[in-house]
Amino acid sequence: MADRRLQVFYTVARQLSFTKAAETLYMTQPAVTFQVKQLEEHFNTRLFERSHGRISLTPAGDLVLSYAEKILAMGAEMEARVGELTGQMAGPLMIGASTTIAEYQLPRILGEFKEHYPQVQARLVVANSETIENKVADHSLDVGLIESPSHHPELTTHSCCDDELVMICAPGHPLAKRGAVAPRVLAEQPYVSREMGSGTREVVDEYFRSNGVNPDDLHTEMELGSREAIKGAVEAGLGIAILSASTITKEIKLGDLVAVRLDPPLHRPLTLVYAPEKFRGKLLNTFIDFVEAKFRQCNEDVAPGRRGRSKAHAA
Repeated sequence: MADRRLQVFYTVARQLSFTKAAETLYMTQPAVTFQVKQLEEHFNTRLFERSHGRISLTPAGDLVLSYAEKILAMGAEMEARVGELTGQMAGPLMIGASTTIAEYQLPRILGEFKEHYPQVQARLVVANSETIENKVADHSLDVGLIESPSHHPELTTHSCCDDELVMICAPGHPLAKRGAVAPRVLAEQPYVSREMGSGTREVVDEYFRSNGVNPDDLHTEMELGSREAIKGAVEAGLGIAILSASTITKEIKLGDLVAVRLDPPLHRPLTLVYAPEKFRGKLLNTFIDFVEAKFRQCNEDVAPGRRGRSKAHAA
């Protein structure tokens, strides 16, 4: 309901990039530039300094940003409260998720949530954990689900699910027949890694460090930003990798990959993050409660298998 020019300006100011703002708002870059120009003409002053491909806020821009944050927050709160008063559970819900959650855990949950609340327009943004955290912090997203503990000081976090990671290799690999494998053994093998900023990468690097292996000493053959690319590289015999057991079920059944448990085991929390200062209306609260309940159910369903022999192990 707030002035569209103000919404666009706010997004550009938080991203300090017209390109990133356009992606966030699902607009073209010229349209974003036009909206900001209109606002600058309204105030008869420049709101951004532009030089050498970078932008920064002018003193007037800083002032407008401080008011824009309050105006947009109050507008969102007003709409949410009116909706609650009329008994409606409707409106947009901006959700962010890192890739493993977005592709394997979240689709079913979103489908069930939509069945309960058909008038909610849920939009899903998929990126690595670091990017999702940043988008939640700047209010581009209402809530995020990431594959690592959050380190962002401005976010409230809840651990909502436990996820086991395992080593994967080609069926003919020398480690394929092992019941479990230690970090020092993995350090001797060609290794395929996720990219920096990935929640999986952060958790795995910390696992190696806590078990006496410097991640910089791994024989890293390549770093890939796609889990499917990693599985393809491992299947082709280019090295081993560490991935969530939940993401390789199909390949294990087909015999394309073998999964071996780590010793000691590696579990990570899947974490829900949101900005505490952002108004949490009934819709957002309902979604958060719904997700946490579904993940608790998931934990209960897999607990016996996770505490014993890994279901993913093919040996």
